[in-house]
Amino acid sequence: MSQGIVFLPLQMSWHPRYRSSKFRNVYGKAASKEKCYDCVPITHSVHDNHFCAVNPNFIAVVTECVGGGAFLVIPIKQTGKLDPHYPKVCGHKGNVLDIKWNPFNDFVIASCSEDSTVKIWDIPNQLLKRNITSPKKELLGHAGRVILIEWHPTADNILFSSGYDYKIMIWNLDVKEAVISKPVKILDAHADVVLSMSFNTDGSLLATACRDRKIRVIDPRAGAVLQEASYKSHRVNKVLFLGNMKKLFSTGTSRWNNRQIALWDQNDLSVPLLEEDLDGSSGLLFPVYDSDTHMLYVVGKGDGNIRYYEISPEKPYLNYLMEYRSHLPQKGIGMMPKRGLDVSSCEIFRFYKLIPTKGLIEPISMIVPRRSESYQEDIYPLTAAAQPALTAQQWLNGVNKGQHMESSPALQLPRAWGLSWYP
Repeated sequence: MSQGIVFLPLQMSWHPRYRSSKFRNVYGKAASKEKCYDCVPITHSVHDNHFCAVNPNFIAVVTECVGGGAFLVIPIKQTGKLDPHYPKVCGHKGNVLDIKWNPFNDFVIASCSEDSTVKIWDIPNQLLKRNITSPKKELLGHAGRVILIEWHPTADNILFSSGYDYKIMIWNLDVKEAVISKPVKILDAHADVVLSMSFNTDGSLLATACRDRKIRVIDPRAGAVLQEASYKSHRVNKVLFLGNMKKLFSTGTSRWNNRQIALWDQNDLSVPLLEEDLDGSSGLLFPVYDSDTHMLYVVGKGDGNIRYYEISPEKPYLNYLMEYRSHLPQKGIGMMPKRGLDVSSCEIFRFYKLIPTKGLIEPISMIVPRRSESYQEDIYPLTAAAQPALTAQQWLNGVNKGQHMESSPALQLPRAWGLSWYP
């Protein structure tokens, strides 16, 4: 009797959710050596932050300097070896712990430090010729090191900061003074260090992960805690609003010290909608959400892996797609805004991976495989524009407004292809 071959159906490919997904075959592609940033003195800090901030003009990375804290600002097109005497932004008296570009101005960046201050810097649009030591503004209010900063997603010139004094401070940068010594609001809802902050899409809610292992959803203007998770078996490190899905995503560790992810209903944090152990590694997991494509990336610190998923509004909510793997571990990561992507190669996301052992910053592009080189409109939905929807005062007065949306990557197409008629 001849041997028969039995074909078993591949369940995943027949599932309608997977079959209809445009992103199920997305793959990660590391940049070639000449498109990396080499000889970059990346910080040795053991703090759990990204240490990198990116926009279409610049890449900023935390470094070290004698007698204080500093970061580098490198033009995005200036790849290759960095001059060892390259100028720094170096006005802090302690290590820089976080940096974030203003989402509405590519030439303004905020930094916070162990010296208890937050500083706002103007970056010249030409190449840096000398060290920048004088900030545009200095925010004085925290009584301990400041470890996190976040710009408001829709209101201009509103910045949040959190520190080792367990307080979250809200700053209005529209005031004319160079030194601002009073925040417009102090959120005093935490009894320990805030490890993570995330806004919902219109910035009316703030989610926090705290070292007391609790997730909170806060109304930042009222200062009221709306929801609090005291779920004991998930020790949370990072939390993220998932766009308009009314859900939160968190990373942390299980009671058995496995790295773990969890999904929550933002209106009921009593029990997670799902939780899943990933592995037994010790490094932190950084979650990154792209609300345009509903893709969620989980970046491992201390390993070279980026897992990615597609989020759906109904069960099973979290659909695993694939994992980008590299033998080079990442210490931190930067993310390019959508308006800086290369749509001619069907790039839907780009990471900038910090590899301190090699002094290297390596761009990693997430690509949708398409044969055509024409603009693929279906994988580039409207995205958040670089214009605020509100003034600082409007938001402080209680106004909520969604982000301005635009078909931004399409505008990049002529530039990406090097067409000379682009205005």
